[in-house]
Amino acid sequence: MTYLLDTSAWLAHYTGEAGGAQVQKLIDSAGARLLVASVSVTEFTRRLKTLGPGVDAETVRDDYLAVFDEVVPIALDAACLAADLSAAASARLPLVDSLIAAAACLSGATLVHRDAHFAAIPAKRLRQLAVA
Repeated sequence: MTYLLDTSAWLAHYTGEAGGAQVQKLIDSAGARLLVASVSVTEFTRRLKTLGPGVDAETVRDDYLAVFDEVVPIALDAACLAADLSAAASARLPLVDSLIAAAACLSGATLVHRDAHFAAIPAKRLRQLAVA
């Protein structure tokens, strides 16, 4: 099974927040393929830098990147699909999250997240695993 971690799930794992243990199970799961969208790399690093001077954001980020099987780039096909997913959503979907959802769709992955607004995307358009 292929999973694409949204930044919210990635941060939950790092901080030990709710959902972090579920992410760890995916990391430990034999045969699981773990992906992350390139824009999540930026979001994750920026968030780490707000946690204080004791956090070496780049080292933490790079250690995690070694765990992922692939960083999915956001190219034109993802940008166009993100617009379609946003239009199909029943509520406002932030731009970065629409790009991450599109990356999951194009990769054939299940999106793993902690963000309630992803529920606005029709289930037929995106496989999701909400961790809590």
